[in-house]
Amino acid sequence: MNAMEKISILGAGTMGHSIALSAAWGNQFVKVYGINQQDIENADKGLGKKLEVMVENELFTAKQAKEIRTRITFTTFLEEAVLEATFIVEVVPEVLDLKKELYNKLETLVEDDVVIASNTSGFKPSLLAADMKHPERFVVTHFWNPAHLIPLVEVVKGEHTHEKTVARAMTVLKKMNKKAVLLHKEIPGFIGNRLQYALFREAQALLDAGAASKEDIDAAVTYSIGRRLPITGPLMSADMGGLDVFSAISNYLFEELSTDQQSGKILTQLVEENKLGDKTGQGFYLWEPEVSAMLNEEREQTLIHFLKNDLKGGNL
Repeated sequence: MNAMEKISILGAGTMGHSIALSAAWGNQFVKVYGINQQDIENADKGLGKKLEVMVENELFTAKQAKEIRTRITFTTFLEEAVLEATFIVEVVPEVLDLKKELYNKLETLVEDDVVIASNTSGFKPSLLAADMKHPERFVVTHFWNPAHLIPLVEVVKGEHTHEKTVARAMTVLKKMNKKAVLLHKEIPGFIGNRLQYALFREAQALLDAGAASKEDIDAAVTYSIGRRLPITGPLMSADMGGLDVFSAISNYLFEELSTDQQSGKILTQLVEENKLGDKTGQGFYLWEPEVSAMLNEEREQTLIHFLKNDLKGGNL
């Protein structure tokens, strides 16, 4: 297989066109499949806005942005999208039957050695590939949102995934300047979501128990461990703090931590009331349009700051 893969992204939503941007930024040509013309127009508009912000923040020049844009082609025809493709990334909704149906169709359209990767955030690859004729070419590549700014991609191999498939995925991701981490076992939620939801479960438990306000619970993260985690993850932080100390605290604190198996009381009530957060205007917090715009921009600028440091420091 040639070093330069011919990439197709199946799904033109936020994740799809953001992954395409990452690939094109890495000098790779990409075809993006959208379900209809409106889907394509929305993706093209989103892509243009992202490129504009990245130019403004000097991640690349306006000339380079134009070159990046020329490497991305949109289409509403699946057959055209995968024509001559050697590496396909599926970015469709998290519906098992929908994904399996797509894989079955793809196997009638592409050669046996074409890699089929899924951006699933939680399905085990062996489950997704269960009905495939060639499960050895299937692998999970879980990008994090926003995919063009967050370096992490979790690579998960299934029971039948060939090592060559994994190697090709790692090579593609390296060309995208991604930080790929490889899971040696299939576990629900992979690494990132398991860690994220462990923290979220404890935050819910603290709020439900009335231990502190939502503002102070969030502040306890953003103004403490949130400041350290960009540099040292939980295991390295433990090393730096002293494993004897962390072991002693684990021994008495773990039995006090939440073991809830379902969403917390307050979260469940908010969902039942259709208070879903930013997208509905209210969740744990009240999301006025100007507040939403401000916080989304602030988060974007923070991610760009870290990405610049990663690129400058040669971490990617």
